[in-house]
Amino acid sequence: MMDTKDLLKKVRKIEIKTRGLSNQIFSGEYQSAFKGRGMAFSEVREYQVGDEIRTIDWNVTARFNHPYVKVFDEEREMTVMLLVDVSGSKNFGTQVQLKQELATELCAVLSFSAIQNNDKVGVLFFSDKVEKFIPPKKGRSHILMIIRELIDFKPQNKGTNVAEGLRYFTSAIKKRCTAFLISDFMSGPFENELKIANRKHDLVALRLYDIHEEEFPDLGLIPVKDEESGEIEWINTSSKQVRNSFKAAALERNGKLEDMFRKSGVDFTKIGTHQSYIKPLMTLFKKREARR
Repeated sequence: MMDTKDLLKKVRKIEIKTRGLSNQIFSGEYQSAFKGRGMAFSEVREYQVGDEIRTIDWNVTARFNHPYVKVFDEEREMTVMLLVDVSGSKNFGTQVQLKQELATELCAVLSFSAIQNNDKVGVLFFSDKVEKFIPPKKGRSHILMIIRELIDFKPQNKGTNVAEGLRYFTSAIKKRCTAFLISDFMSGPFENELKIANRKHDLVALRLYDIHEEEFPDLGLIPVKDEESGEIEWINTSSKQVRNSFKAAALERNGKLEDMFRKSGVDFTKIGTHQSYIKPLMTLFKKREARR
């Protein structure tokens, strides 16, 4: 565990960076991409030129023999859940940062965007079991507590079970919410749980990856440790065949995963440890906005 002073310094650094990004870039995009889905009935008024035909209240229109329309107010307040994979593979990263550091910044930027839009934020940490559940709340101090947990949390288990995390989330959160599922998705099957969760909630998948999980550089004979099982395997990266088959397996795995997200109706993007998350997130937000 890092000492409190170092931890607070790190939390503050992440807050300054991600809050700034959220203010300047993400907050408006977030609102356009995620808000305004829930509409609450407000009142009925007389039809005016330019009103949408589909908003006509036919019962009231028949009663008064004159067209009336329903008026709706956007339900502004929303709940955002962050479902974060804290398994052993979060400690992997050969580029600019570890997956855990990337996940922490993503969660922080999404959280600040949410609270600027008056939304509640909650978090679920999972490995091959549910490690921690932080119920949704509003406010900066709540977000700083979440960032602190993301930096310093030590999971009990190292494996990954996305299905287990989704099952818990679906039963714990009753009211429809927007949820970001943040993982490398190196897990057993979870398609069924994904479909169930996305029927009940608005689910978005963010796949974190490192380029060396998908492509070996030519480094000769190297030991590769599986962070989740602890096993070490020696791999001859000088062999072109070894490198090609490793890449082919990764492409196949990722292709199946993306197919599953599409079939389940889940929006998704991938973010590498070698890149800034700004562009992938903005592209995702704009895609959602265009569809509405």
